[in-house]
Amino acid sequence: MQMGRCGIRDATSYRERLSPSLWALVGAAVCGPMAALVFAPVDRTLSLVAGAVVGIGVVVALVAFSPVVEVRDGVLYAGPAHIDVALLGEPVPASGEQARLARGAHVDRRSWMLLRGGIDGVVTIPLADPDDPTPSWVISTRTPDRLSAAIRRQQVRRSIPYR
Repeated sequence: MQMGRCGIRDATSYRERLSPSLWALVGAAVCGPMAALVFAPVDRTLSLVAGAVVGIGVVVALVAFSPVVEVRDGVLYAGPAHIDVALLGEPVPASGEQARLARGAHVDRRSWMLLRGGIDGVVTIPLADPDDPTPSWVISTRTPDRLSAAIRRQQVRRSIPYR
């Protein structure tokens, strides 16, 4: 029996939701007791319900509206933006002190940035398109090496013609 090429699309090679850290979520959950205190003089039951709804709502909103970084089908998606990997140069992963400098002192102000506090790693990706006024993309990630490898892998797949 011979296995043929099936019509399945290229699977996602990298996906990460840049959700807030546990401590940020705990801090956001404090909004619930504060809302309960506002309604406490009116009615105790109402204050408990309002506190629970506000606390849970804020935490769910923080997680649901967190940006997603994804490399799929030869395209890099970073939050609301996307770009074909053929237009990207060699990604540069950084963590620790190098990431701090990449987010601050060494960043070009014209760069497109998706930065999140509490996430240490950063990948800087120069653009190979000379007509684009944006020199690079700077993206926060918890796994900079994996994101860089996924971009490189998609670039290689784009450069090799299908047989």
